[in-house]
Amino acid sequence: MKKGILLVNLGSPDSPSPKDVKKYLGEFLMDERVIDIPLLARTALVKGIILKTRPKASAAAYKKIWWEEGSPLIVISERVQKKLQKLVDVPVALAMRYGSMTIKKGLQELVDQGVEEVLLFPLYPQFAMATTETITVLAEELRQEHFPNLKIESVPAFYNKPDYIEVLSESIKKHLEGKDYEHLLFSYHGVPERHIRKSDVTKSHCKIDGSCCKTPSKAHEFCYRHQCLEVTRLVAERLQLKSDSYSTSFQSRLGFDPWLLPYTDRTIERLGKSGVKNMAIVTPAFVSDCLETLEEIAMEGQEIFHEMGGKDFTTVPCLNDDDEWVALLAKWIKNWESTNVIA
Repeated sequence: MKKGILLVNLGSPDSPSPKDVKKYLGEFLMDERVIDIPLLARTALVKGIILKTRPKASAAAYKKIWWEEGSPLIVISERVQKKLQKLVDVPVALAMRYGSMTIKKGLQELVDQGVEEVLLFPLYPQFAMATTETITVLAEELRQEHFPNLKIESVPAFYNKPDYIEVLSESIKKHLEGKDYEHLLFSYHGVPERHIRKSDVTKSHCKIDGSCCKTPSKAHEFCYRHQCLEVTRLVAERLQLKSDSYSTSFQSRLGFDPWLLPYTDRTIERLGKSGVKNMAIVTPAFVSDCLETLEEIAMEGQEIFHEMGGKDFTTVPCLNDDDEWVALLAKWIKNWESTNVIA
């Protein structure tokens, strides 16, 4: 069977206008795996409250980071796709979970090229309900409805693959070379604590108590918190970071339910108050720079740090279209092409 690749990232509004942002947020927040409450309650919350207040502020944030070519996340993802296509023999298509670059369009593009077997590649190192799972579930629904003869296989979380950790570590090392930082903060996108418990295949392991993520369990295959902490541990080990020179936090919380702790904004505030003058921050839940990294971290995070007395705030870019990262993607794809296994 002819094989093909579908890279899938989060998505973006078509423009930073309030109208386009509202449309995008509506699709994103109405996803039952993003806001996982009953439909009536979710509809009341999203359409009755959030979409009446948030689009204008979000649009202003998007305008701050919007590139001449378009949304940074989209532009970077397209660069990755084009570079990757030059390195592999199978067709490579690109889609977004939300927005106009739909997964259906991506699958159709591959089918039109004669592809019968697709490797679905969610561009997230860690598994989460609101990222990897929502992509794979939608892809299967689309397959059943529109592409019944198509075979789809999904790439599992690659957070702990040695070659990924090597590429990530070397990227961090390169961007921090010559920087005299006192603390390196690993900031991951936050999720509600209930998402961790819902993803626990054992239904009993995840306590979010400080020890469960360190205790071996099959629950770790789908535990976002464990996978984030493990990325931090593996990178720190490879870069030989001192135990008191780095930490982990979670950003982008929404609503009033308990989310993973500690929060990034409060951690930055604490570091500034404690006398740290030079800090660096990396965002390994993302492979492409986007609103959450370019505005929330690089702009808002820096402002918080300066307000608390900090001086130098260094933001490490995501892997983006780094040649070593694209080469690693190509290596994995070639291995799948020849062995049906992601190395």
